[in-house]
Amino acid sequence: MAKRDYYEVLGVGRSASDAEIKRAYRKLARKYHPDVNKDSGAEEKFKEATEAYEILSDSKKRQVYDQFGHAGGPRMSGGAGGGFQDFFSGGFGGRSGGGFMGMGLDDILQALRGKMGGSQRRRPRRKPNLDIEQPVKLEFLEAALGTTVPILVRRGDGRSGKTETIEVKIPPGVRNGARIRVRGQGSEHRGDKGDMYILISVKDHPFFTARGNDITVELPISITEAALGAKVDVPTIDGMTTVTIPSGASSGQRLRLRKKGVPSASGRGDQFVLIKIVVGKHISSKGRKLLEEYQACEQPNPRKDAPWS
Repeated sequence: MAKRDYYEVLGVGRSASDAEIKRAYRKLARKYHPDVNKDSGAEEKFKEATEAYEILSDSKKRQVYDQFGHAGGPRMSGGAGGGFQDFFSGGFGGRSGGGFMGMGLDDILQALRGKMGGSQRRRPRRKPNLDIEQPVKLEFLEAALGTTVPILVRRGDGRSGKTETIEVKIPPGVRNGARIRVRGQGSEHRGDKGDMYILISVKDHPFFTARGNDITVELPISITEAALGAKVDVPTIDGMTTVTIPSGASSGQRLRLRKKGVPSASGRGDQFVLIKIVVGKHISSKGRKLLEEYQACEQPNPRKDAPWS
C-alpha cells in the first residue's frame, strides 16, 4: 500500500508552521498511542503519525520531502540533529524495540514541550490517564426501571492480554447523557488501575415520554366515553392499569396516576394520562340520528367559555 502524504497524515497544510505541526502530532499521539488506545489499528496510526512528524519537524528533512516526496528516502536520513530528534534516537530506543516506538506517551509529550531533549535531565513521569469511557444505549424501560448490562473489557496487552465480561448495574431513573463510574475497571499501567465511565444514551419510547421523573402517555377515547365517562385500561412502566374517565372529559385534559412515574433516589414521579377524543371517520345513519337527537336535546355550546365569546 502506498504511503500517505505526511501532511495529510498530520492533517495540516503544506505551509503549516512548526508549531502547527507539533500541535497536530501531539493530538494524534494522545489519541493513538498504545498506552491509551488498545483498538485494532491504533498502533499503526500512531506509527504513521510519528514517522510523519519525524520528517516534518526537521527543517532539512522537510525540505527534502517537499522536493522529492517519499522518493527522497536516503536524503531524509540526515538532519540537524539534537533536541527532539536526538531524544528519540537515544537511550530510550532499547526499551521496547528502538526509536519512537520505545517511548511512553508521557515521554513523547514532555519531549514535545522541549523538557527532555539533549542533555536536559528527565522529569519524573506523570501517571497516564487510565480512565476509559464506555457508551451504553438503553431502552426506555431499562433506563426507567434499572437494569444490569454486560460490558466486555480487555486486560493486559498483546498475547498476554485477555478479555472478560463484567456486569454493570444501572440504577433506576438514569437519564440520557448520564455518566456512571465503575471503580477499578479502567486501563492498567504498572500496577495502577483507572476507572470506567459508562456513558448512557436512552432510546425514545413509542408511546411514553418522560420529563424529569414524570411520564406522559396519550389516551385516545371515543365521543361516548368522553360524554358518559368510562373505565379504560392504560399502560404504565409497571404494566397495564385501569383509569376512570370522568363524564364530560375534554381533549387535552390530564389525569394523574400518582407514583406511577420513574423511580429515583429523590422519590418516584407521577404518570399523566393525556386524553384525546377521537371521532370516527364513518358514522352510521343510526349513529348520526342519535347524535342529532343528543345535540337537539342538550344543545351544548363548547365555545361559550372561549376568550372571544
